[in-house]
Amino acid sequence: MAETLAERLEHLLPGGRGIWVPMDHGASKYPEAGIEDTDAAVDAAIAGGADAIILQKGAVSHHANRTGWRGFVCHVSVSTVHGGARSQDKVSVATAEECLLRGAVGLSAQVNLGEDTEADMIERMGALTTDAYQFDLPVLGMFYPRGPNLVFDPDDPTGGVAHAVRLAWELGCHVVKVPWTGSPESFSEVASAVPIPVLIAGGPKEVPFAELLGIVEQAMGAGGAGVCIGRQVFGAEDPTSHVRALSAIVHNGESASEAANHLK
Repeated sequence: MAETLAERLEHLLPGGRGIWVPMDHGASKYPEAGIEDTDAAVDAAIAGGADAIILQKGAVSHHANRTGWRGFVCHVSVSTVHGGARSQDKVSVATAEECLLRGAVGLSAQVNLGEDTEADMIERMGALTTDAYQFDLPVLGMFYPRGPNLVFDPDDPTGGVAHAVRLAWELGCHVVKVPWTGSPESFSEVASAVPIPVLIAGGPKEVPFAELLGIVEQAMGAGGAGVCIGRQVFGAEDPTSHVRALSAIVHNGESASEAANHLK
């Protein structure tokens, strides 16, 4: 019997919390340090205890067949660095049924708020959640308020991130990934804006990992549900220990300094 939506969500977010590792970056730009050998990158994340790994559909088929692991989320959005004025316009390249047949247990798509093509991305996200609904597939919305047309409310300390999570939920997403807002107080407004789990993005690889662990600790204390972090994991010298350190905070409630003990 097919899994229910609730069962799939519990698998990807045990106890409502999760360590998700996106590895779809190679479709947008390549070479990308850390995912030249995707077999090794995926195996390292699984060994560290990742709850979900996000991949484009071709990679989902490859790794689901290779590993038999049940934590792959298929990212259906893509654009490349060669797209010129449309390089931030994420188009849809897969359907819910196709992702399910390829071995995914969830779906993911991206919306870049404030871009000239924002309306098109919103429409695609709405179509995906409609498509996913009939198959009981959870959808992660990656929402980034970063385009040139953003309109900021001067009374909004989240810089549009609270609006981003609210839009994701109202469009039918079951989980949402957004940037860290810079403080526990502002992130608490983000987390309280929706009744779905909010995951934080990892940001640029240049941020020291010890500093990122501190941010994760603050985000969890402010109502966050976990992380959706790519380059800071697969680009690390030892990705497995980085996943373990993140899991120590998200799943075990350890402090950032305690979690750092898991690093090699």
